[in-house]
Amino acid sequence: MSKHVEIRQAGRTLVVPEGMTLLEAALAEHIDFPHGCRSGRCGACKSRLISGEVDLLEHSRFALSDEEKAQGLILACRALPRTDAVVSWLGGDEQAPAHPRRRLIYRVQAIENVTHDIKQVRLVIDDAEPLAFTAGQYAQVTFPGAFTRDYSMANGPGERGLEFHIRRVPGGAASERIHNELKPGDPVVVEGPFGSSYLREQHNGPILCIAGGSGLAPIKAIIETAIARAMKQPIHCYFGARSERDLYLLDHFARLVQQHPNLMFMPVLSDATSATHWRTGWVTDAIGADLQDLDGWKAYVAGPPAMVEAAMQITTTRGLQPEDLHADVFYTPTSGIANT
Repeated sequence: MSKHVEIRQAGRTLVVPEGMTLLEAALAEHIDFPHGCRSGRCGACKSRLISGEVDLLEHSRFALSDEEKAQGLILACRALPRTDAVVSWLGGDEQAPAHPRRRLIYRVQAIENVTHDIKQVRLVIDDAEPLAFTAGQYAQVTFPGAFTRDYSMANGPGERGLEFHIRRVPGGAASERIHNELKPGDPVVVEGPFGSSYLREQHNGPILCIAGGSGLAPIKAIIETAIARAMKQPIHCYFGARSERDLYLLDHFARLVQQHPNLMFMPVLSDATSATHWRTGWVTDAIGADLQDLDGWKAYVAGPPAMVEAAMQITTTRGLQPEDLHADVFYTPTSGIANT
């Protein structure tokens, strides 16, 4: 039997057929409900159940912890209404970006190796209006001969070009082709924008950015945009990598730190095999040691799913409110490896 569910921010009441999730029903009605993986793994569609009851399908602990469920939070992508209900997605204190979702043809402008397994790929569009997005969002990108994958924009909005950081996944159906065969001038299909881990420009409190590997891409966009928007609050960025050869853009961030005293950038190596002047250990342990009270902060996290889950655990332990943690977790269809 169908249930009636009110979506507070949309000002709409939906008829949700039996067996359909709240997110499926909302998207079918063209409501721009925040979401990411659609499978209970990322937490982007985390919402507050104001009234009514739902059954939750299987999901990861990162996406929704037992403590959050006890507080009345649900995942729209895993919620089957048991009764009529009222729901409000998190982050309702600031309006979600209302960019039109578009499908555009870009071309490869430049390709550069930034580490042994990450390429910086720059795209440019010639005639059409470029993609509008908010810093931290991602697009579905189709390179020639490769499967469509989700990649975060590494540049801020307002430019004609797009920048992506693409890590080679051993045996990856898309990344191997991109690393081995992509060349300047190739056409690239870009559809978007997507994602709920975007910069909240109305936030006045401190900002914590946590990047792992090529997850530095959306973090770079967020930091550069915050600086361009003259956001003066402290911005602490922790960049986790395995070893020195996995670090990149260090000179770029060193210049930003020199020019903007509110920015701190801290690389942390988890698997340094020789003496190094960089900090070592797990990036989340470094955060736990440095920051004792995160109440009132915003945290943006991008990287491997395990790192994102560890970040969730340490930041909530340090007082970060669940609605102030923003992460879009990407998985390949077959391996569960993040694409960021």
